[in-house]
Amino acid sequence: MDLFKIGSNIQSMQALNNLYKLNEKMSTHQTRLSTGKRVNSAQDDTAGFSVAKNVETTRQGYEQAHQNIKNAQSILSIIEAGQQKQLELLQSLKDKVVQAQDSTLNTDQRNAILSSVTALKSELGDVADQMTFNGSAIASGAGTASTFRVGSGTASSDSFAVTSTVISAAASVSIASTSATASSVDITAVQTLIDTTLNRISNTGSAIERLKHKEDIVAVQVQNHEAVRSTYEDADFAKEQMELMKVQILQQTATASLAQANSAPQLVLSMFR
Repeated sequence: MDLFKIGSNIQSMQALNNLYKLNEKMSTHQTRLSTGKRVNSAQDDTAGFSVAKNVETTRQGYEQAHQNIKNAQSILSIIEAGQQKQLELLQSLKDKVVQAQDSTLNTDQRNAILSSVTALKSELGDVADQMTFNGSAIASGAGTASTFRVGSGTASSDSFAVTSTVISAAASVSIASTSATASSVDITAVQTLIDTTLNRISNTGSAIERLKHKEDIVAVQVQNHEAVRSTYEDADFAKEQMELMKVQILQQTATASLAQANSAPQLVLSMFR
């Protein structure tokens, strides 16, 4: 260190440069503490920024898939409730048909049974019409196919399809008469519908169970991807606070060093006293 040259002050320039660097570090730590993120831009950590954003995008895809699964579960719950209601109506319908086998019934009594049968058949169709979600029919006699995206990618396992079939109209129930002779045929027809509806309920229940497993898997994926993102992107507050305090101390010493370096050339004046 040459104290007797005033044309330049290298020590002052070095102290000032160090102070600039410390100010940049302080700004970085303050930004991390205010945002909660270690990586706020690509310049903070190029690789970490890229990984964090890619993982975050994937996580958001899984979160949307989780919502899709919830929607699918809601739709299937509506379908199952409708199918169970139709099963209940079919069982009542079978009771009426069995009752009609009584040969001692008079015409009025048989007409009353026929009226009940007609009402039950109409209600079967009404149940199907009421099975809607977001304004759209979700089941039909021919089978309504619904496809749900239950993953974040485009693989076949990320897609879940369900075909929902119900008794859609009164005409689907072929009971032509309530006479004692025809009722045995009617019983067979109704029992076939009951068996078919039971099978449909079983299929719907299996689909709901599968969706529950997919929901569990997607929930774990969301959690894991969030953990990875946090590792790359989130700030360690204890570490950042410690580093900030260290920089603040160094900033004070650098400021003092700059003041000393700036006053050093004043020693030259002592030679002229």
